[in-house]
Amino acid sequence: MSGASDTLCDRLLEELRPGLAPSVLAQIAPLTEVLAKARRIACFGVGREGLMMKALTMRLFHLGLEAHVVGDMTTPPIATGDVLFVSAGPGDFGTVAALCNVARAAGAQVICITATRDGPVPAMADLIVHLPAQTMASDQGPAASSVLPMGSLYEVLMVLFFELLVLDLRGRLSIAPEAMRARHTNLE
Repeated sequence: MSGASDTLCDRLLEELRPGLAPSVLAQIAPLTEVLAKARRIACFGVGREGLMMKALTMRLFHLGLEAHVVGDMTTPPIATGDVLFVSAGPGDFGTVAALCNVARAAGAQVICITATRDGPVPAMADLIVHLPAQTMASDQGPAASSVLPMGSLYEVLMVLFFELLVLDLRGRLSIAPEAMRARHTNLE
């Protein structure tokens, strides 16, 4: 790597540290508790946040949980005992807010992962997971702080946080790595 690349890499690693701080990771245990007890879990996000939510859904499925991506044709209706887990990094997306209203009206719990705790979507949630990171809402002007473009820092932290969550869930549910692997598709 060139010197400039080394510097960028060092800066990125430093930017990731607050998002993986003990206070952030302490949110995993209560989240694990809710997800482990859920009858069904429906996950949703928009844009790249949505891709991270799809990655989480896949891992939840690998753990043997009934997890679905909102919008897939096979997603069942949400009801009491279920969880809608959404991402709203900037704190508000119209589609996400509308889905939260549907879930709440159906009696489901709502979990929101966000970088903006005081946004309208987190205000609708029963549980808020806060990842301190730049999003599209804070990537310009004096608020911009990341070497990564737009909301990439938040999205990278999502996938790292989710993998730690999956490890915690795997331990709580006593799922062997081999059992997870056995649920991986062979239609590739």
